[in-house]
Amino acid sequence: MAWWRPECPVRPVEQEWIEESMDWFLTEFGRDVLLGDVVLPTDDYFPGAYDGDRDDVTAVFGRVCAHMGIDPARVELTIEDGDDDEHGLSAEVGIASRSDGAAGLHQVRRGRSVVSIRADQARRPMALVATIAHELGHVLLLGDGRITSDRQDHEPLTDLLTVYFGLGIFGANAAFEYGQETRGRHTYSHTSRLGYLTEPMYGYGLARYAWLRGEPDPTWASYVDPNPRAFLKRGLRYLRQTSSGDTPGGRGT
Repeated sequence: MAWWRPECPVRPVEQEWIEESMDWFLTEFGRDVLLGDVVLPTDDYFPGAYDGDRDDVTAVFGRVCAHMGIDPARVELTIEDGDDDEHGLSAEVGIASRSDGAAGLHQVRRGRSVVSIRADQARRPMALVATIAHELGHVLLLGDGRITSDRQDHEPLTDLLTVYFGLGIFGANAAFEYGQETRGRHTYSHTSRLGYLTEPMYGYGLARYAWLRGEPDPTWASYVDPNPRAFLKRGLRYLRQTSSGDTPGGRGT
């Protein structure tokens, strides 16, 4: 008799949604996508110096398009000026700031997808890749007619799609950020939340992704930040303990 059984890091309703959604992705996009490269925040995938200017954003956009199998010619990229005014105010008075909200936007104009990215995202390469991947996920789901915007879970589903396409490290690492900065006599803290999935949901999504790929101990987990990585490891322990008959990589073979 086992005195201790590992627990799933997410609630049962979230677990069911993640597992069913990943199975649906497998049906829609196939095993070649599932078994493709896991994109890492390294020079192998994003080579060269990065200064955060518009040319850099455009180059990152092109690389993410290529990885997701999307022709950049079918998507119009716009970079919107704007910044977080709270950030500057917080620097002056030394208070905590919190940033939350949409960092990008997908629209369809005259039958063509238009992806808009906030210019201030360029300062945060991890969040930039996560945002671009999310908006390109809309191209694959909404733009290609796989789902409609009436579907209540279409935004979190799009975040989870980035996991299936091997870009989940970026979303997981950008899901919650905390930092401190000193300017003059003031030290202020700031937090930001990006996307529609929580860190536990990203962790279990990555765990399920790794399990379906046949990776019970994925080497790429070292690139995941400590918080979501802890949920990833809990998810893998849970899957190892409970998935008898559903062996790693066993589905669809």
